[in-house]
Order: sequence, then structure tokens, then C-alpha cells
Amino acid sequence: MRIGSQSFIRPAVLALALTVGLDASAANAQFFWGSSSRNTIADRQVVAFPKVYKPGEIIVSFADRRLYNVVAPGKAISYPVAAPRPQSRWQGVLRISRKVVDPVWTPTPEMRRENPSLPAFVPGGHPRNPLGRRALYLGNTLYRIHGTDAPWTIGKAVSRGCIRMHNPHVAELFSRTKVGAKVTVTWQRFDVAALASGDGPYRATTSSSAYRADGAGLHMNWRAERLQNYLR
Repeated sequence: MRIGSQSFIRPAVLALALTVGLDASAANAQFFWGSSSRNTIADRQVVAFPKVYKPGEIIVSFADRRLYNVVAPGKAISYPVAAPRPQSRWQGVLRISRKVVDPVWTPTPEMRRENPSLPAFVPGGHPRNPLGRRALYLGNTLYRIHGTDAPWTIGKAVSRGCIRMHNPHVAELFSRTKVGAKVTVTWQRFDVAALASGDGPYRATTSSSAYRADGAGLHMNWRAERLQNYLR
């Protein structure tokens, strides 16, 4: 069965893909951009933020490599993100157009030309899905705020314009954010100071057994086996 020739994937095929797993080296698009031993899962802060921004707004500073989610006047939660590569720089103001749990991932033709080993399709919820477990779509563009299958890339200039976060971080943002929320993407730097927070040291968890996150880093517990002919 050729995935690229199908306009949809039957549920049974998706279930089989999730159970058996894609070839890890082929499906991991973000690994293509490089790796690092650094992991910033614990780097989440409550910070003082300019009061000109209203609660519910999201501000992404590619210069800071941070996403700021305003939760109260003068207060935001700050998360680390991956920034675009030099050739993929952009900025602007958009709105969250939709929210998706376990988004599917289909690489563009350009991406597959650059990396022919990429699969034509990765089902939602798969541990090697480059969008991770949550995605927030920006307007009618191809840009998204999403999770990752390669947490070591967070904090680096590696993306094609999307805003990449740790999976526990984007899950928290997903739960706080409404469709229609304003998102400002900028290269402006913000001089912010950490505030004392009542929620204590950050220890994130998800409902999926595929992920476990704590202050020491993000750990993925999964078994990947080859599904012959799936990507042929």
C-alpha cells in the first residue's frame, strides 16, 4: 500500500502504525536538523511581563527563543522554544485558528526533496511524529505551535518557521489557550524577571505512557519496530 496515493488512511491502518511503529530513523524529521545533549524541560518560569499585553495572548520572541503566555496583567508563563533557521525567519500577528490533539504530519514536497528518507505520512500520536502530541494552528498559514519528537532541539535555530515546544509545555499551553487567541511573533527581546510562583518546581506529566517528563529532562518510553512495506 502506498501511503502517498491515499487521500485518507483507514483507522485500522492507523492503529497498526501506532502499535508497530514507523522506522525511527525515517520518521524523525527533527533529528535531521541536528542534536544536542542539552534539555530544557525544566526551564519554565512565571515572569513579569509588559501590561500592554492582555491575559490570553501569546507572544513568541524568536530573539529570546521563548514563548510568553500572558495569564494575568503583568504576568506570563515563559517557555523555551526552537527558533527558525535563518532562511525561515518571519514575524507577524495571527490568531489561533484551530487546536488538534495528536495531529498527523505530512512533510511538504520540499522537505522530502531535502531529506528523501522522510516518510510520506506519520500518524497522530506516534512517538516519532515531529508535531508531538498537540498543535495550535496559526491563521490560514502552515505555521503551528506544536510539540516535538526531538526535545534536544528546543532552544536552537532549527525550525522551518513553526514554534516548537516540549510536549508537556505545549500540552499546558493547549489547555489554557482558546481558538481565536492573539499570537504575536516577533524578533523583539523582552527584559523579564522571574516572579515567585505558588506552583513550585515544575514537574510535568502527560496522560500518555509514551512520555515521562520531570526536572531532569524528557524521557520517551516506546518500542519502535519496523513495519515492512508501510512506507513503500
